[in-house]
Amino acid sequence: MLGLFLATTVSVFAQADDISPARKQAIDSLALEKVKDLSKYISIIGSKETQFSEANRVMDRAEELFAPGAEMGVSSINSSEIAYYKVRRYFERLMALNYDRVNITWYDIQYISDLERQPDGRYVGVITVFQRFEGTSIETGMNYKDTTKKDITIYVEKKQTQIAGRTIEFWDVMLGDVRVTETSA
Repeated sequence: MLGLFLATTVSVFAQADDISPARKQAIDSLALEKVKDLSKYISIIGSKETQFSEANRVMDRAEELFAPGAEMGVSSINSSEIAYYKVRRYFERLMALNYDRVNITWYDIQYISDLERQPDGRYVGVITVFQRFEGTSIETGMNYKDTTKKDITIYVEKKQTQIAGRTIEFWDVMLGDVRVTETSA
């Protein structure tokens, strides 16, 4: 009898953490919105017209989108190597690029894998984006362009917060590693 009670209890708790279709749609929208925010932040940080103080403020905001320890991939059509940097270091390097003009745009942002529940209770999915990078140096006449396909890991987990003395549970979306999958001219 105790075994039946425990099995039923575990089943009820497991179902309580399942994501309803309506909740999943809201989570998907939030994840896509966070990726679009990251796209805007990268464009601002990379722009040579952005003031240093503004770029630092935007870097702080962008970092808040990520799970701790997340890395971002960097590639070039001039090399087959892909380098990975912690998020803050990636932003600092982006801001310091040696171009007079930098234009970075993301497009075709879409889920490529549905959210899958992990043993720790979190859900994990992948969003893919295409990034168009253009850097121009007026003095040297150097003009570099590439298009990179990137996969962004998405983590969804239940969190708690206190509001007016009450504990409220909610699902939060964090971005994980940004992996380069291909780079072309």
